[in-house]
Formats: sequence, structure tokens, C-alpha cells
Amino acid sequence: MTRFEGYAALVTGAGQGIGAAVAHRLAAEGARVLVTDRDAARAGSVAAAVRDGGGSAEAHGCDVTDAAAVRAAVARAQEAFGGLDVLVNNAYSCHRDPDRFEEWEEAPWYEDFEVTLHGAARCARAALPLLARSGGRGAIVNVGSVNAEQHFGDHAYSAAKAGLASLTRTLAVESAPRGVRVNLVEPGTVRTDVWRDRAAMLEQARAHYPLGRVGEPEDIAAAVAFLASRDAAWVTGVSLPVDGGLLVSNLAMNRTMAR
Repeated sequence: MTRFEGYAALVTGAGQGIGAAVAHRLAAEGARVLVTDRDAARAGSVAAAVRDGGGSAEAHGCDVTDAAAVRAAVARAQEAFGGLDVLVNNAYSCHRDPDRFEEWEEAPWYEDFEVTLHGAARCARAALPLLARSGGRGAIVNVGSVNAEQHFGDHAYSAAKAGLASLTRTLAVESAPRGVRVNLVEPGTVRTDVWRDRAAMLEQARAHYPLGRVGEPEDIAAAVAFLASRDAAWVTGVSLPVDGGLLVSNLAMNRTMAR
């Protein structure tokens, strides 16, 4: 498929995991991709891998908590590609909950918001003028989480992702007259490096998914590609769960009641 032939895309937090998979997927479908990450070396590795696979990609170090760095990344996309058609806000921060809510400290709580919610807002603010000039194919895809919908722990991360879902809806309405669509995917548990040292926990999580497995980064990348493409030309403001059926099930309760 070449749904993104002639497109330029910027992906944040693309040095590994879901972001890297998105970069590979968009490039495989013809996009020129600016791979950004706070760790410039990781971004460089992913961009090199994309090129090795026959795709077009450049790397750029970008900390989404730094407004100047965000503006520089968008400017780099314009310089390298002549414009911007797709922004994928994937960068996030997630600190684990302390034993009690009142034990949360200010710094980690606010970092989750600064990266996950405010970072996405900074990127959208910087990218929108270019997206609005992309001839009606401008799209923002935010990477949210099922944590925005139900309790799965991680208070700050979950609240930030819920805020991102709300921003998606409000920004979709404002951006529509300019020909820019804004949507969000909500992944469930996805096999990324975050789980590298928790393989047993990941296996336990599998049992809660009706489709019988946890997600892979490529599952999320496929949904992002759909929402970013003209296949979703009449779709905006949606939060799309990509979660193996997790949100529509309660397998643990069902199994308890069936005993």
C-alpha cells in the first residue's frame, strides 16, 4: 500500500516501542517520516532502520516538554520535507503509583502531565499551521490509553491520557474547518520494552483479553495509519480502543461467577 505517498509525517517518542512501529508503518506506506525522540541516538537508530527497509526517514532529537525544541522539530520537518501532513503524538511519561495517593510527590505527578498531555498540546500548536496547508489531508493522531476509560492504576498517567482524549475532541472541532482531522487510539497492554523485566506479569495480563493475547506495537501502528490516512477522511474526534476487547469485557468477573 502507498496511502502516504507524498506525505510528510512527524512522530514523537519514536525511538522505540509503539512510536518506532508507527514510523516504520507510515514509511512502509510511502511517507517521509521525521523520527523524533528525547533520546536523539534512539531516534537515529530507528530512522536508520527505516531507511534500511527501503523507507524515507530522518531523525531529530526532541523533548516535548521544551516548546522551543518542539518548534525546532516542526521547522526541521518543513525544511526536510517541504511541509507536514501528519503528526503522531506518541511521547508519554508514566510513573508508578505510590502505596497511597497522598504519597504522590509533585515532580513525578507533573512530569506525566508535561510529557503526555502538555507535550501533545505543544506539538499540535506548533504543527497546525503546516497541517492546515496540506490540502485537506492534515491529520493529528494522538496515542492515548485504555487507562483513560477505566481504572487500571497509574493515577497521573491515566488522568493525563483522559485529558488527551478530551483535547482530541475539542481540537477536532476547532481544526475541522481548516481541513485537519484529530483522532486518538487507546491501546491496551502492548508488548514493548517497558515489559522487558516483567514477562510473567505480561503473561498474566494476556488472560484478561478476549482475543487471547496482549497487543504488539504493530497493532497500534496499523490503527494509527488508518486514522492518519484518507481512508478515515470522514472520521474526526474519535477515541478508538485497540485493546483486544478489554474494555467491553470483564473476564475476571465472568470466570469468578462461573465457578
